[in-house]
Amino acid sequence: MRGKMDDKLKKDKKELEEMTATETRGTEDSPPPQTITTYVAVPPDGGWGWVIVAASFVCNVIVDGIVFSFGVLLNDISEEFNISKPKCAIAGSLLSGFYLIAGPFVSAIANRYGFRFTGIAGSVFASFIFAISSLAPNIEYLWIVYGVLGGIGFGMIYVPAVITTGFYFEKWRALATGISVTGSGIGTIIMGPITKNLIDHFGWRGALLIQAGIILSCVIFSALYRPLKPIHVSVSNADAEETEEKRLPLLQRIKVARDQLRQADSTVSIENEVGITAVQPIDTDNKFLKANNNISYPTAAEVLHASAETLSKSQDSLKMKEYLMNKENLAKSNNKRISTELAIKIEKSNDDLKEYLPNDELLADHNNDDVFYTPKKLNRTVTEKAILGSEVRRDSITIKYRPRTTSESSYRSRKSTLTKVEAGVRPMYRDDIFFHASLNRLPQYQSHGSGLDYTMSVTRLPTWKDVQEEEEAKCQLCPEAVRRTLATMLDVSLLRSPTFMLFAWGGFFTMMGLFVPFMYLADRAVGNGMDPSMAVFLLSSIGITNTVGRIISGALSSVPGISALALNNIALTIGGIATMMSGLSDAPAYQFTFAAIFGLSISCFASLRSILVVDLIGLEKLTNAFGLLLLFQGIAAAIGSPIAGMFKELTNSYDATFYISGGLILLSGVMCYPLNYIKKWEDARAMKSDSECMNS
Repeated sequence: MRGKMDDKLKKDKKELEEMTATETRGTEDSPPPQTITTYVAVPPDGGWGWVIVAASFVCNVIVDGIVFSFGVLLNDISEEFNISKPKCAIAGSLLSGFYLIAGPFVSAIANRYGFRFTGIAGSVFASFIFAISSLAPNIEYLWIVYGVLGGIGFGMIYVPAVITTGFYFEKWRALATGISVTGSGIGTIIMGPITKNLIDHFGWRGALLIQAGIILSCVIFSALYRPLKPIHVSVSNADAEETEEKRLPLLQRIKVARDQLRQADSTVSIENEVGITAVQPIDTDNKFLKANNNISYPTAAEVLHASAETLSKSQDSLKMKEYLMNKENLAKSNNKRISTELAIKIEKSNDDLKEYLPNDELLADHNNDDVFYTPKKLNRTVTEKAILGSEVRRDSITIKYRPRTTSESSYRSRKSTLTKVEAGVRPMYRDDIFFHASLNRLPQYQSHGSGLDYTMSVTRLPTWKDVQEEEEAKCQLCPEAVRRTLATMLDVSLLRSPTFMLFAWGGFFTMMGLFVPFMYLADRAVGNGMDPSMAVFLLSSIGITNTVGRIISGALSSVPGISALALNNIALTIGGIATMMSGLSDAPAYQFTFAAIFGLSISCFASLRSILVVDLIGLEKLTNAFGLLLLFQGIAAAIGSPIAGMFKELTNSYDATFYISGGLILLSGVMCYPLNYIKKWEDARAMKSDSECMNS
């Protein structure tokens, strides 16, 4: 009996050695050594990206040009419906407000379905809305259809146009986004006179119908937003695997190998890699969306910069347990994807993290065929240095293990595998997606340099569920990619920051006053005796200096020693004072001078917004801050012009209207002067609080 067991042991040992030799041979018929793998989208900084810049430029010309030229329609609409101009201005204010308010929601849609789909859908929708707006029977119809629905449609065009440029560029991002956003100024220059000519020839209804056709052309430009194909990033752990496997008892290694071969007979192809994804924590911050802020997920760099040996040890020790303890569950999966999900749960307690203990817990979710392995305690080195670098996060990474196989046909069918982690690479999972200036301002970029290292350091990992939802392509009301983006952009915890709140209210007052000159400047000039054909070019003057100002402010912000905050505050202060003094003279030269100064001042506000957020709040919170700022500024844009216009009706003069507009812009600039001091105070308070927590 003893001899038979020895013979069987020798036979099994020989079988295992043959398998190992086949795996490590690395010939054409065998797969390469197993690797730790993820996917990231590295901007090409050129190529097709310049086509996207051109497409984004045209979309900005059309959207912002139409938004800022609504004031040209005021007289004709108010006369036909026999209503006051402030009441008529509500439609244009709602249009400008809702295309900002829709920003977080459109970003979530674009994150899941892509820029191309979102832009095309928005172009068709907005074009249809403008077409039916030309049939408006009353002003209330224009409020809802033209203002609210049209604003949502414009948001679906505008957001992809703004984001996609940054997704394609890193080194040349400042130049690319600068070219793209100048479309806003060019649109303001040309759309005012174009709209005036259309009204003269076809009436305001005909003008809206022709604008609908112009908007429909955005379908062509949005179709140029070609998705950026992710690249495969991997770290080989063949040596670490071999070392670790030799520590296992021989019989256990043989049993695991046989289970792997049995599973390899499935029709599902098997890849020789370990795909890394994130795990959605059970206790989410947002109970409604059931998702967390993006910054709570690890980045690709935090995982792949860990040693291959560290990750492979976790993988191999768990791999054997899974096959031994869950073999029956896997056999019942009916040719489902052959993978075992292993979640390394990383938790932080007040006590020091101690050495890894062998008495761990194995938790199975039989409904989803997922098995989560949660160690009770982790080694400090593994937790803080190898896995998450400088910070212990409350989230997890998921290791998707695909066992090796000697089947040539299975290996060569890798491309047809159902498991593709690349499906979860999404633009909104980048911390810097809303940063539109030179990346040289970012400490992260300076420390990593351009290319893959920096990209991985700002790219958050998707969850496995996120990947599966895209692979399965099932119709879902709110997939995880949408919920996670909304949970990030609408995270109200940032409202507890005094620095952010002061900056947000400053932006609110700026937007309340900013649209007033666009809406009423030409009408005031005509009322004061200026020729209508000349008055329409006041908007063009704003557009010209706005375009030049964006370029100048972008260049100045890149100069060392120049404070972006100071530049923004001075520009708003000058713009507010100029607006309040704009009614001192009715002379055309004076009015055109004011238009030029106003265009320069608001260009700084638009260009420096993302830079200020990063300087004050930090890159990790940029997406969160941008989402909340869009809501603040959208509401302000929707109510600012009608409120200011009410004073025209009360006083029968535009003087009070422009005093209010200028006062709000001036107030916003003055409010932001102490922001640096408040930020230092808040940082000191946070450090003191952390120190007290550590001492206690």
